[in-house]
Amino acid sequence: MAGERIKLEVKEREGSGSADSRRLRREGLIPGVLYGRGKPPHAFTVPERELRRVLSGDSGLHAILDVVLAGQKTTHPSVLKDYQQHVPSGRLSHIDLHEVRLDQPIQAQVSVMLVGEAAGVKEGGVLSQVTREINVEALPMEIPDHLELDVSGMAIGDSLRLVDLPAQEGVSYLDDPEETVLASVQVPAAIVEPEPEEEELEEGAELAEGEEAPEGEDGEPTAEGEAADGDGGGEQQQVEES
Repeated sequence: MAGERIKLEVKEREGSGSADSRRLRREGLIPGVLYGRGKPPHAFTVPERELRRVLSGDSGLHAILDVVLAGQKTTHPSVLKDYQQHVPSGRLSHIDLHEVRLDQPIQAQVSVMLVGEAAGVKEGGVLSQVTREINVEALPMEIPDHLELDVSGMAIGDSLRLVDLPAQEGVSYLDDPEETVLASVQVPAAIVEPEPEEEELEEGAELAEGEEAPEGEDGEPTAEGEAADGDGGGEQQQVEES
């Protein structure tokens, strides 16, 4: 939800370099850097478990983090600017935080969630989400964790664009409202079955090219070994001597 603030205590990082970063991760600590507001970058470390806790709340990656350095009382309102994950484990390996003023707008990427069942899907169409995140601008406390788009009225062939996304008070959409397609319902692609291959003639039945099968009197091929008419095929009668 917009407007959620979570306290995050971090410690100043003493070492530097990739070797030190690997050591920190083995100890369950995530290295990070705090930027913003004309101040020099500040390197810090934070327990991985604590970082996952604050980023898995209702506001997710858009939560306002009240960063407090160990031993200090000053609070630094910040947002998650970037993060890196280890492949293939998916564990966080580094984060960048950006300090913000709560009375000045910031820009962020917000995910779009499709809600409802498209009418075209019931008719056999396929619903596709073309764009999953859009760029917005709002005060830090007004950045929504996600935006919802109702697709229940979509028929086959319909598309919904950014202009169709309901407006939210205090939030500006920065992408092209007409060119940014969010979702579409299309006819499923036809499955073309391969044509069956011609069956080969049985062995011994294949004729040589240009050769025709012999025909009998009725136009039927003569049986194998059958003699032609008038070729002495019948038995000769012997004449008795008188």
